[in-house]
Amino acid sequence: MNRAQLLDEAARTAKAVPQPAPGTGREEDEVLAAYGVQRELVQLRLDRGDRLAGVKLGFTSEGKRRQMGVHDLILGQVTEGMAVADGADIDISGFIHPRVEPEVVYLLGRRIATVADALAPDAVVAVAPGIEIIDSRYENFRFSLADVVADNTSAAGFAVGPWQPYDPGAWNRGVVFELDGRAVHVGSTAAILGDPRRAVVEAARLAAAVGVELEPGWLLLAGAATPAEPLVPGSHVRTEIQGLGSVSFTARPAAEVAA
Repeated sequence: MNRAQLLDEAARTAKAVPQPAPGTGREEDEVLAAYGVQRELVQLRLDRGDRLAGVKLGFTSEGKRRQMGVHDLILGQVTEGMAVADGADIDISGFIHPRVEPEVVYLLGRRIATVADALAPDAVVAVAPGIEIIDSRYENFRFSLADVVADNTSAAGFAVGPWQPYDPGAWNRGVVFELDGRAVHVGSTAAILGDPRRAVVEAARLAAAVGVELEPGWLLLAGAATPAEPLVPGSHVRTEIQGLGSVSFTARPAAEVAA
């Protein structure tokens, strides 16, 4: 079983795999090779009938990079099968050690193949509050930069709130991240790259480097505005972003969801 198949099986069986031994080459070369593993991993999902829904950036806040012990941005892919309906009860028994974090989500209005495309006026046509579920397939949620890239940046699920017209001038918005009705983090979208508008350019840069073109109608999960929190059965998760509204879901054990 190759590395992509091993990570795919870990996700399907909810059984973590050991972190690979540290690489001996240059980190840049290892990360580039890891994007190849990521492509294979995502293709396995597509071969089972899933469809691409967009891309996500990881480690866009300094706090998140410190939390996970890495130092650079990464790009992952999200699929329609990962989508969670706003307000839904969801089964989390299929995850290994899920965590949740608040996101700014952009709706892309054009094909983006270059950084110049990302700067076009119609690159983003709408924006929404979001919640991402991340779930590393490695034991203890520990990994190197190349390891997490290979694991499709721990992408596991996402919920998107109501779409609002995109106003590029309104980028510094307050964020409240709640668990069970209690605000666990209060922050700002400015935590995302210092200015979340940069996310489109960074996504274009990373995508071009690994041979991916961003498609019109795709989502771009621009990055977390706060550190992630563990997701446990019974948790009600809610994100509210100033001027954009809110998005939420409740984690349930499988038996309760079925009932």
